Amino acid sequence: MVNNRKNWLNAGIVLALVVLANIASLYIYTRIDFTKEKRFTLSDKTRTILKKAQKPIVITVFLDGDLPAAFKRLQAATKDLLTDYRAYSGKAVKVIFTDPLSGLSAAEQDTVINQLYQLGVEPTNLNIKNDNGFAQKTIFPMAIVEAGENHFPVKLLQNLNAEGNYEENINNSIQNLEYVFTSAIQKVLSGQHPRIGFTEGNGELSDQHLNDAIKSLSDSYEVGRVNLNLIDRAGLDKLKLLVIAKPQKEFTEAEKYKLNYFVMNGGRVVWCVDQVSADLDSLKGKTEQMAFNRKLNLDDMLFIYGARVNYNLIADANCAEIPLTMGGPQGEIQMAPWVYYPLLMPDTAVALVKNIDGVRSEFVSTVDTIAVKGISKKMILRSSPFNKVFNAPKMLSLQMVAEQPDPRDYASVPQVTGVLLEGIFPSVFLNRGLPVGIDEAYPLPVVAKPSKMVVIGDGDVFKNQVSSRDGSAFPLGFDRYTQRNYGNKALLLNLADYLSNDDNLIELRNKEVKIRLLDKARLRNEKLQWQLVNILAPLLLLISFAIFQHYYRKHKYAR
Repeated sequence: MVNNRKNWLNAGIVLALVVLANIASLYIYTRIDFTKEKRFTLSDKTRTILKKAQKPIVITVFLDGDLPAAFKRLQAATKDLLTDYRAYSGKAVKVIFTDPLSGLSAAEQDTVINQLYQLGVEPTNLNIKNDNGFAQKTIFPMAIVEAGENHFPVKLLQNLNAEGNYEENINNSIQNLEYVFTSAIQKVLSGQHPRIGFTEGNGELSDQHLNDAIKSLSDSYEVGRVNLNLIDRAGLDKLKLLVIAKPQKEFTEAEKYKLNYFVMNGGRVVWCVDQVSADLDSLKGKTEQMAFNRKLNLDDMLFIYGARVNYNLIADANCAEIPLTMGGPQGEIQMAPWVYYPLLMPDTAVALVKNIDGVRSEFVSTVDTIAVKGISKKMILRSSPFNKVFNAPKMLSLQMVAEQPDPRDYASVPQVTGVLLEGIFPSVFLNRGLPVGIDEAYPLPVVAKPSKMVVIGDGDVFKNQVSSRDGSAFPLGFDRYTQRNYGNKALLLNLADYLSNDDNLIELRNKEVKIRLLDKARLRNEKLQWQLVNILAPLLLLISFAIFQHYYRKHKYAR
């Protein structure tokens, strides 16, 4: 009787503990992440933004229904991440997964596709293999984040790989999920989309060569061209970031005055400057060409801010290749290394450029830093250790391509080609009068606001290649000749995020998730072996346990 009562008491205690644990799980959320890269752990930045949310957030994910295996992985990763968002948010986060085309006729599908397109939700067409060959399927690897009256489209599939490798694209997309959702939530909660301007009027890169840069940034920002001659103070005040991409004409003092006003009031600037005039297209059909110094009238401004782009060219054994027409009746085109197109290496110690591939450059110059009080400096881009530096003017010739670069002849130290400057910048026009052309007041603050800027010694770093057939733009960083994809686009996106966002969400973009895929070669060779292991091993274990149990009971009760 006593034993029965004790057993019932123990059972009651266990049952009460189970009930309490289930009740507590409704209010307390936790998980233990055993993955090396902490793929299932939200960053502190994301948790802070979610807990500060003052509005209910609705996230509608359109990636649902019958999907290929690769997209199912993306869907599963999205579901897992948004489960954490719901758990950590101060306000309710509602998550909806839906297939917008399910059960609709062809006419109704067209209507829905057009409606979603107006919201920024773009479809992706896939060719899916089936018993009858291939069938085309339209899916939407996108989501919409809503809060109040604001909404923002989110691309789940980040087409960073121009070669179209879905496995690699989806792996990159999974790594980027936390950033795109957190960034979108921040935008809909604040209702603000930072404005980014690419300058024009001084011979900068054309719209055609900046096509993919502007298009890529337009997903998260308001992007357009800015003419410093025409823009007024009100226009400058609306901008968060200015990108000066390969100016070729001299800046006037009035233009510099407006730039200085922008920086003094906390505006951010990316300087992509070619101090030496050199162009590969100008070399074609000529035996040689002189690369000479450009006069941009920016040296004094950059010097006061803490940087100097030198009048030289880097020749690097670690370089990109260019197409050349070789001799012969067929005029065969071959790829050859061109030492004046160095591959710039990001400094992995700096979060701004962490996890970025090599950056393709064209005729790049070294960048020095100047000691300026209150300005911190970080080197973000460097050449390889195998380089030579030539001062301009410098005679260039395509005949140099025939000389294969010997790394031993180029042995040196890495040259700095890009720097990040942060702090309170001094005024370039301190104790100077108004320059000619300034017709309205540009009041400067008593104490300049903290700002940031990046100086890169290459004007082409954000230039996309253009098709010679139809004039269409290739993705930024993609080399159409070698079919290689470089880190130029990732660098641009990182710079835009870091310079325009004071919450420093760049840490989320640099999150690395390793997808451990099956080895397809081993799978083909060892398929039967692993099938037998998976089928027979559980049966053998079960039989072994049954035999052990039989003899154990026989031994125990035979006494």
